[in-house]
Amino acid sequence: MMKGVPYLFTVAIMALATTLVSAYDPSPLQDFCVAINNTDSAVFVNGKFCKDPATVTANDFFFPGLNIPGNTAASKLGSSVNLVNIDKLPGLNTLGISLARLDFAPYGLNPPHTHPRGTELLVVMEGTLLVGFVTSNPNKLFTKVLNKGDVFVFPIGLIHFQFNIGQTNAIAFAGLSSQNPGLITIANAVFGSNPPINPDVLTKAFQLDKKVVDYLQKQF
Repeated sequence: MMKGVPYLFTVAIMALATTLVSAYDPSPLQDFCVAINNTDSAVFVNGKFCKDPATVTANDFFFPGLNIPGNTAASKLGSSVNLVNIDKLPGLNTLGISLARLDFAPYGLNPPHTHPRGTELLVVMEGTLLVGFVTSNPNKLFTKVLNKGDVFVFPIGLIHFQFNIGQTNAIAFAGLSSQNPGLITIANAVFGSNPPINPDVLTKAFQLDKKVVDYLQKQF
């Protein structure tokens, strides 16, 4: 009888370990979700509230218009991004995916940015794009020139960019692994935050003259 005790003890420990390993927190679907004890005062959940299934229609899973080119002329950078996330397509809720159309004028740029909650998989439909991403320390750059039909992946949270190096318009589509991947455009966040970051911080961080920092902050 006693000989079986070690075996049973080992099985019990392994079962407990398996239970602990399989437990995890859900991935965040917005920048933050501060806990509150009074649920009557709650305004957000981690994602969106669910619609009564009895009232769901096919239109909840439908979004038209990605065949329409974006207005690149309206951007100083010569690019346009039409993101279809949960705000435009309610049926995406809890599915962990979204989609974007990217349009580029000649030499148009989708500037260095990051998606804090999503990996991006990009496919070029027309034109030629120079793309790349930078890893966390030691900040290695991975870059590639993409042509029509080429695919490139940008890992979650890493700074990346797309630049049209051709003399014609370029089009790409991107799938993202979150219903709300988020967007932090590096230059806008650093030099255009609200309220502004103290210029002394940016002067020292970027080793720039304060006049240059003041100029950059005014641009954003």
